[in-house]
Amino acid sequence: MKKILVTGANGQLGKELRDIAKKYPVFEFLFLSREDMPIHHFELVRRFFSQFKPDFCINCAAYTAVDRAETEKDLAHLINAEAVGVLSSVAAAADCRFIHISTDYVYSGNAAAPYVETDETRPSSVYGKTKLEGEQAALQNDSMALIIRTSWVYSVYGNNFVKTMMRLMNEKASISVVNDQVGSPTYAADLADCIMRIISNTDWHPGIYNFSNQGTVSWFEFAEEIKRILGSDCVVNPIPTSEYPTPAKRPSFSVMNKDKICHTFNIQLKPWKESLLQCMLLLKK
Repeated sequence: MKKILVTGANGQLGKELRDIAKKYPVFEFLFLSREDMPIHHFELVRRFFSQFKPDFCINCAAYTAVDRAETEKDLAHLINAEAVGVLSSVAAAADCRFIHISTDYVYSGNAAAPYVETDETRPSSVYGKTKLEGEQAALQNDSMALIIRTSWVYSVYGNNFVKTMMRLMNEKASISVVNDQVGSPTYAADLADCIMRIISNTDWHPGIYNFSNQGTVSWFEFAEEIKRILGSDCVVNPIPTSEYPTPAKRPSFSVMNKDKICHTFNIQLKPWKESLLQCMLLLKK
């Protein structure tokens, strides 16, 4: 029985992988939270690998506080870059296939067409820079590493845009949402399914891949669809990014081309509206 080690198991993606694991009884899973195995505690990482002997490692652990990273640069670098380097080198030494989750923030955010994996990376935030350094460390230490760049992740678990909007729409008569940042949402359950399809594939194709749900939308349009499904009377006002300043610069355009992952692993992308409805039905329960 092949073994899969999942780091960051209490995050949105980690919990979705825990749910989907039930559909894959052919694998033995070990889910490790930040408390179980902080990935920047390097000796602990080595010990878990030597004890569990995983065939696959899915690294969902990350420093994701985008704005706080601007002041906590060292901690963001330790978790998003240095620790990823250690994880990948330990995985390579153990002949364990390493899957690392990255982000659209590695791109410049100023493109006019959807990003392909070979496009220039030019992150504008500390978070994006440290995630890019993590990618580079993973590929440098493990030539068989597989990296998935994803965007606008939400889930029934954790804190995310969908849950925040649902709460605000129930509490307030009106809210304001930026209308000049465009991207593609990712339902973490769909990403978990994609990862398990990659692992279940008989052929391993290392490298960098983009993944999100299908379709392009602004945060305002995303909020409007949440409002429609919710049946809310809350007024959603579109505003420019300039009216909602944040410590870390957000990409104005982060739409990614997903042809590579679809063709390589025969992945069928779900439309973002379909996945949003699925998630919100679960949240309503």
